[in-house]
Order: sequence, then C-alpha cells, then structure tokens
Amino acid sequence: MVNKAQANKAQAGKVHLVGAGPGDPGLITQKGLLCLGKAQVVVYDRLLDPSLLEAAPESAERIFVGKGRGNQALTQEEINQVLINRAEAGLNVVRLKGGDPFVFGRGGEEALALAERGLSFEIVPGVTSAVAAAAYAGIPVTHRGIASSFTVVSGSEDPTKPESTIEWQAMGESLSRTGGTLEVLMGWNSLEPILEALVRGGLASTTPVALVQWGTWPHQNTVTGNLENIIKRGREAGLEPPVMAIIGGVVELREKLRWFDRRPLFGKKVLVTRSRTQASRLKVLLGDMGAQPVELPTIQTTPLEDYGPLDSALARLSQFGWAIFASVNAVDAVFARLELSENFRDARAFGGVRIGAIGPATAAALESRGIFADFIPATSVSEAVVQQLASLDWSGRKVLLPGADIGRDVLANGLKKMGAKVELVSAYRTVAPEGVSDLTRRVIGEGVDVVTFTSSSTARNLMDALDGDSEALNSSLIACIGPTTAATAKELGLNVGLVAKEHNVEGLVEALTGYFRK
Repeated sequence: MVNKAQANKAQAGKVHLVGAGPGDPGLITQKGLLCLGKAQVVVYDRLLDPSLLEAAPESAERIFVGKGRGNQALTQEEINQVLINRAEAGLNVVRLKGGDPFVFGRGGEEALALAERGLSFEIVPGVTSAVAAAAYAGIPVTHRGIASSFTVVSGSEDPTKPESTIEWQAMGESLSRTGGTLEVLMGWNSLEPILEALVRGGLASTTPVALVQWGTWPHQNTVTGNLENIIKRGREAGLEPPVMAIIGGVVELREKLRWFDRRPLFGKKVLVTRSRTQASRLKVLLGDMGAQPVELPTIQTTPLEDYGPLDSALARLSQFGWAIFASVNAVDAVFARLELSENFRDARAFGGVRIGAIGPATAAALESRGIFADFIPATSVSEAVVQQLASLDWSGRKVLLPGADIGRDVLANGLKKMGAKVELVSAYRTVAPEGVSDLTRRVIGEGVDVVTFTSSSTARNLMDALDGDSEALNSSLIACIGPTTAATAKELGLNVGLVAKEHNVEGLVEALTGYFRK
C-alpha cells in the first residue's frame, strides 16, 4: 500500500537547472533547448537573451528572479521556494541560469534545496563565460608556450563572510613563478585592490590584462592593458558590470585572434520592422554579421473577415492557367484554406496550373509543399516582374493573384494590359500590432543605428506609430529592401540612405555589410 508521502512524491514535478550560456543564445546546449520546449514553468535570471524564452511553450509560466546592482527581484531563499512550490505542484520546471549553473551560479544551493525536499532534479551544464567570453575576445585561456593552466576566481565573494578567503598576494606569487592565466569573474568593483595584491605578490606590473564587458553579447566591449594601467583604461572606457578580467600572457594574442568584434556590423543596433513570423531569417543574418537586431514588428498578418472570394477562387483552380504568389504569407494562407476545405486538398489542387513565385523565399515555401515554380523572376520589384512576364503569351489567360488585402495592383494591372484575365483576391490581412506606438517611441528613444524596411507597409506603420515624426529617425540609417519600399519611405519624409540591389533579406544584409565596410 502506498502511503500519502510516497503518493505526493510520485505526483511531484521535476526541475531542470539549465545553463543558458553567457549571452549569445546560440551557446545554449541542445539538451537545454529540449528542456525549455517541455517546460510548464521557466524561472529565469537577468543576464539572459530574452529570445531563449521563446523556446518555451506559450502556455508556460515565466517567472523573473534576476538581480542587478543593488536590486534583486527575489532573495535566494525565495527562489528556492518558488522551485519547490512549482515542483511539488507536479509541474515541469526549468531554472534557466546564465553561464553554467555550477560555476558561481548558486545552482548548487538550489539543487540542495530540492534534494532536501526529496524532489527530482537534473543539471544541464552550460557554457561558462570563463571560456566563452575569452574566446569571443580572441583570447585562448591556454596556449602552448604561454599558459598551460588557467584559474577562475570570483571577484565578488559572499558578503556575509567575515574576511576574504582568497589570498590574492599568494596567487600573484604563484603566477609569477609558474605562469598560467588568471580570470576574475564578477570583480570589476573590487578589481583595483585585487590587482595591487597580485603585484605585491611578485606578478610584474607589465603583465597583460584584458577586461571583457558583456562577453558574447552583441555589445561586447574589450579593453586591454596591463596590471598597472588597466583600471584607468577601463574607467576611461566607461566599463560597468558585468566585467571579467583575463590576466596573463595569452592576452597578447588578442590582436591576431580577435574575430567577434571585427565583423562588419559589430555593435550596430539594427531595427527589424518585419512581422514577428518573418523576422527570424533577417535577425539571424544580421547577427551573423555582428549586428544587434532589435525586433519591433510594425506589421502582422491576421485572418480575413470574409474568406468567400478566396474560397471561391480555390474551388475553381482548374479554370486558371496561372497562379502567381507574391509572398510567403500568400502561400501559407492559400494552403491553410485548402487544408480546411470540405475535402482536404493539397498541392495536387494546382494540377495543370502554372505557378509563379516572386522571390526565392516564396519559391522555397512552395517547394516545401511539393510545388516547383515555373516562373521565378530575377528581381522582386513588381514593375520589373511585369517586364519579365511580357515574354510570355498572356492573351485570354486566367491568372489568380492571391495576396494581402492592401497589396499593390502593379502586377495585376500589368498582366491585364498584356491581355490576361486577372482575379486578384485577398488571402490575408496586414495590420499594425496593438501597442506598437508606445514600444516604438521607447525603442527609437534608446537609439538605433539602422532602421530596416522590408515593405511599404512596414514603413507606413512605423511612421504611423511615430505620428509622422520623421525627425525621430534622422540619426539612423534608413535601409530599404527595394526601390518600391524606398519610394514609400521617401514619400513619408524619410531620408533613405541605402537600397538593396538584391531585393530580399540576404541582399539587404549584404548591402548593409558593404555600407559599413567602406
């Protein structure tokens, strides 16, 4: 017979203590992401990329327990109790911690609290800043002929300790004899006396030092010097926590090995105004080039109020000679309606219909559904597309053009002039997201280096959010995906500084890269 205590234990949930890495969301482990994907509760810290939270189900409870300088959302005891309460309620909990849970992360304390209550938990290690931040600064913590060991020490000890247990002077003596690399984490505010103690211990004042602020983040800042001048240089650079110090000869390798902050868009804040569902590709490409993408979707797609015209057209697909898709959204909307039809329909519904795809992303969306486009123009600009289509015979041809409810009529009008019978139908609506005005004012007020527009709608909606105040963007480079979008931006009073030659997100990023490489 199972007693009550055993039954409660069996019904309890589980806590995964997951290391998120030091900043770059790409450094979280696959197992960490799998845990997030199954989480019912996520308890997370401050020094995390917020995009990691998107890996958890929308239904998951998200609890912020981070702390900043002089400000802590919850005490450690309260955090422990949150984990215990949620686990005892039978929930699957992810405790998402920066870096590695067991490297100066108090993960051991949290695990002990769970163990004492007999609750199930797992540790999912993460990449520690001690290794990652150094690597992103171009500094190997060990290197043949320079350093065969490295030591990691916290510069921020438990404030309840009566005195320091770290003998910095003795550490300086040891390093002066044996070499090696010393890393001081979380020690910017106490670094000056630490370095003085190392020198007193015999470590040469000329020993190279690097200070890495916000290691692995897009706004990482690295300052180099030596034991004698690094504090002055760090203060002149305006460094504030989080900062780690790397001490030793390996620092001299940085100029040859630095890579992270040499990428062409490093440190540039780039506003991404695409809809959230379409922004990911652009964000990834920008991040690869070193930019800090700032997501501010000024447009989102919503269902139509009336699907009658679209459903009618799809029921008569066999009557059309062509169907031309101008966007991924159009592909998604059309196939969603086909799948919802009384008799489930798929790509076979387009049997006998020739297919056009405007842009490689649209073509790829069709290919994922088993359709290979008969026509893919070299450019996505409607006027140029019409010119390319002119080589075909359109006389009497019936053409289906599914698109946005506020789409341009250039393609439709061009085909009509060539003799085609065009049926232009709305497949989805585009609207401005709720609350975008306040968010836009805040984001623009914080400053951005580049504002990207990938459609005329994104430009119009952003300016609507700013009440037409084009001067708010005077300090930002306005970059447009193509001439049509650029023309709209200019009509709205914006000074367009860059237009992509290839009218897709890859071309936009390539144009930005070339611009800042000059």
